[in-house]
Amino acid sequence: MLEKYFDVIVNVSLFYGIERAGIANMLNCLKPRVGIYKKGDYIVTSGQTYENVGVVLKGTATVSKESTSGNRIVMTLLKERDIFGEIVAFSSMTTWPATVQAQEACEILFLPRSKIVGDCDKMCSWHRIFIQNFLRVISERAIVLNKKVEYLTIKSIRGKICSFLLEHYNKSGSKEIELALNRNELADFLNVSRPSMSREMSKMREEGVIDFHLSTFRIIDLQALKTMSEL
Repeated sequence: MLEKYFDVIVNVSLFYGIERAGIANMLNCLKPRVGIYKKGDYIVTSGQTYENVGVVLKGTATVSKESTSGNRIVMTLLKERDIFGEIVAFSSMTTWPATVQAQEACEILFLPRSKIVGDCDKMCSWHRIFIQNFLRVISERAIVLNKKVEYLTIKSIRGKICSFLLEHYNKSGSKEIELALNRNELADFLNVSRPSMSREMSKMREEGVIDFHLSTFRIIDLQALKTMSEL
């Protein structure tokens, strides 16, 4: 069943440095399963028993949490080859700390937690490399979450928007930015209301700082964007 996904699986960061034959043997050892979901389906829900690490084989999904006041906060958007649940794999947590929901039709590979963190009976040569990759992925995710905390500490909506766009500009070097998030998801990610965010974006367009259409943004005044990101 996994053969049709193999070209995706071999390019997942957890499997870097492992030969294709080794990955095939590893999958036989781990005995993963594949889940298929429609748009809007919940892949896992907060509080559900934690048993697997997920890998997106096809489609996109959001990872979100609810605040104590009931507001939904989008933590990240998952795309093909992205991983979720890795941060708590080695912890003592027994339930999922967040909700993962299909943004479009999704196919997910689930790797059993017990097979990942437990001792390998067969002393497979790939296990050490796999664990090293796992720890690297966890470290990189911690950096992303630290960035998310930075957004939450920015007081003004304009500052959040500018910081978000500036981060994408710094990554790509392009003033043309195509976001994977729609407006509702972007508002959730920045932890602001959609109407307030839209009003602020419209003001920024009137002031000649940015232009946008749907999920495509263009930075017009980069210096102004940098200055406003510190508000």
